[in-house]
Amino acid sequence: MKKQAFCVHGHFYQPPRENPFTGMIPVEPGAAPFSNWNEKILQQCYRPNAVEGNFGRISFDIGPTLATWMEKSNPEVMQMIVDQERSVYEKFGVSNGMAQSYNHTILPLATREDKITQVKWGIADFENRFGHEPLGMWAPETAVDTETLSVFADCGIQYTILAPWQAKTITDLDISKPYWVDLPGNQRIAVFFYGAGISSKVSFLPESTVNADGFVFHELLPFFPENSRKERYYLIASDGELYGHHQPFRDKFLEWLTTGALENHDLEIIFPAVWLQKFPPEKSIKIRENTSWSCHHGVKRWATVCPCSEHGEWKAPLRRAFNKIAEIIDSEMQEALKPYGWDLLDFRNEYASVLTHWETPEELLERLMEKRLDAIEETKFVKLMQSQYERQRMFTSCGWFFGDFDRLEAQNDISYAARAIDLLEQAIGKEYRKQVGKYLSKAESWNSGLKASTVFNNMFKVK
Repeated sequence: MKKQAFCVHGHFYQPPRENPFTGMIPVEPGAAPFSNWNEKILQQCYRPNAVEGNFGRISFDIGPTLATWMEKSNPEVMQMIVDQERSVYEKFGVSNGMAQSYNHTILPLATREDKITQVKWGIADFENRFGHEPLGMWAPETAVDTETLSVFADCGIQYTILAPWQAKTITDLDISKPYWVDLPGNQRIAVFFYGAGISSKVSFLPESTVNADGFVFHELLPFFPENSRKERYYLIASDGELYGHHQPFRDKFLEWLTTGALENHDLEIIFPAVWLQKFPPEKSIKIRENTSWSCHHGVKRWATVCPCSEHGEWKAPLRRAFNKIAEIIDSEMQEALKPYGWDLLDFRNEYASVLTHWETPEELLERLMEKRLDAIEETKFVKLMQSQYERQRMFTSCGWFFGDFDRLEAQNDISYAARAIDLLEQAIGKEYRKQVGKYLSKAESWNSGLKASTVFNNMFKVK
């Protein structure tokens, strides 16, 4: 292994797009000539990068909702990705893939219990898909706090990737090496800080990635002084969909960057988990709490008014309403579980086996309850578990990213909330729609005046 190395990390993610009442993805006109954005990005990004073998030469994470859709709709593409990761694992004994928390929620804004479920579900998805445990986990939007990192460590995760401004001390931060972050309970996790300048150029300056040979000479090599005896390791991190979707032909750039462009240079591609084996952190560092890579105001973009997305006045009342919905669903399910001696969190975490198709909901219930429930109780708990799933994905980050509520992403999150309440009502025979509608009425579009309660109520009319 050379002491001078770099790696590209691609974060691959798409939110769920199906209507939760029908299970079908509606036609998305903006994706024309394709029927929806998943199909469009598949052809522009996932398929070409898989065909070119790029998933075997970069570090990557792939969102469970995206991978699940791809596995069903385009299994040959997903299989190529799995095969390329597996070849790396067989060669090095560690993976170039990282897990991702399941529903791409902003983890610092979640309760500790929701953090645990998101991480455990994400790990289960990775293990089912790739056949082994993940060592790394990507935090959506790289948003972390100490509690998030503690949950990672508690669940066996050894490293993550953050932006350099997420370190508490920036002036003497050396991004050419990983650091330990010390955690409560005598635990710790390794953190790689990606190169902000070079990653920004890759992401936002298309002219910098026109030619991979030039990129190596002008952008990469300056990081590696000749005859240096010090080991140096640099990560380039970006949205993986940049390579072919956001920027056409950058899948070809990535292919040459990770193959021919390095032939005449004393520079090697090494995956983060491999680097950790040879050069573990020597120093510890503190992180800045509640920070992310795409909002320099912490995690405000997904919680309240933020300069990164104007007119976000609707976000705080919507999040309060969703927290109320979550409390209602959790309270009712815990009450239903009481006679069986189960804690809600432990029970919910087991639902990963249904999400990964290891068990049917009925098989899961029989295993956990250690007996076969009667038909009425079985139906009740199946619906309660499904309600828990929708209640988790209503916090999908995309719904909070933009400035106006009157967008598809935010309304998709409302649809998940509506389905969660619908399933809860079916399970327990109580009515919660009016109460929830009042909570949601305080969130509305600054532009059109559309209220979240209107979107919520309309979902029940068309289901």
